[in-house]
Amino acid sequence: MRKGIGEILNSCRRELGLSQAELAVRLLNEDIDVTNQAISKWENGNTLPNAKQFLALCKALEIDDINGTFDCECEGGLLAGLDSLGRRKALEYIELLRDSGRYTVIPEPVKLRMLPLYSLAVSAGTGQFLDSEDYEMTQVGSEVSDSANFGVRVAGDSMEPKFHDGQTVWVSQQHDLMTGEIGIFVYDSCAYLKQLVAVNDRLALHSLNPAYADIIISPELPLRVLGKVIA
Repeated sequence: MRKGIGEILNSCRRELGLSQAELAVRLLNEDIDVTNQAISKWENGNTLPNAKQFLALCKALEIDDINGTFDCECEGGLLAGLDSLGRRKALEYIELLRDSGRYTVIPEPVKLRMLPLYSLAVSAGTGQFLDSEDYEMTQVGSEVSDSANFGVRVAGDSMEPKFHDGQTVWVSQQHDLMTGEIGIFVYDSCAYLKQLVAVNDRLALHSLNPAYADIIISPELPLRVLGKVIA
């Protein structure tokens, strides 16, 4: 007959030679504050521990194979069919393999690449010219999206609080943006980090900082999209 959770907890506690009061102290080390009377109720089957208490019990009682310990008749699982001694030996062997270091999972190497970073700051305020060869190649890793093609340094505070003066933003090169998207634009020979918006049926470059007015796009001056800011 399959044992209940309380019986198993009682058996595991006795195998370790712990009293209910001593188990309560171990649980307190796991930030679970219960009395030995509560433990007695669990072991007698009068109540059940909640999920957090149960996991803390398993740790305090040194139960590594939770599924095997509490569901000995299960058909699946790597340790199915082994008794408690067999499961313990299997887990000990797993620990030996892990401690040997010979079978440690080797993480994949970080994917590094070089992207141009424009040292002439794109303005988040008054605008600065960006069409130049004034950039440096910068090595980036997984912290930068694969869709990024280049980066620019922000100058000014008009895109606060989202973008800050001196911050590097990474850009996916594209020539069209939807309204509401933030991108890098060239307008009237100046480069801007702005949000593209529609104002009275006209396009405008919008600053997130309300202290700055929108730049309304004139039909006589073409607006050039350099890319979409992605980070």
